[in-house]
Amino acid sequence: MEHEKIGIGRRKTAVASVRLRPGTGKVSVNGREFDRYFPSELHRDTILSPLKTCQISPEKYDMIIRVKGGGIEGQMIATRLGLARALVTEDDTRKHDLKVVGFLTRDSRKRERKKYGRAGARKRFQFSKR
Repeated sequence: MEHEKIGIGRRKTAVASVRLRPGTGKVSVNGREFDRYFPSELHRDTILSPLKTCQISPEKYDMIIRVKGGGIEGQMIATRLGLARALVTEDDTRKHDLKVVGFLTRDSRKRERKKYGRAGARKRFQFSKR
């Protein structure tokens, strides 16, 4: 489609692809309804917050979201980044507003690997003096 905009968002091990197309506000995540995939109101509000920041009605676009990997929080932040990037590809003037709020910044923190001979990434075994 010509008017379809795509944004990719990542967080930890979660990757989200957000397709924006003019429509009636229908949102589907991995073929499921939005409120079924993200049952928490807080999660849904967080994902749609770039639209609120740009003062765009959620009914203006249909969204097809494909997300994999990570947990629910990582998927939520990845989807928010994907949506923000898709909005910027549609209209460059939105970039400043989204950047100021921090929606275009990729959170690069990853899980640190467990080291051999240790209980975790940094955890040491209990010290015993005697």
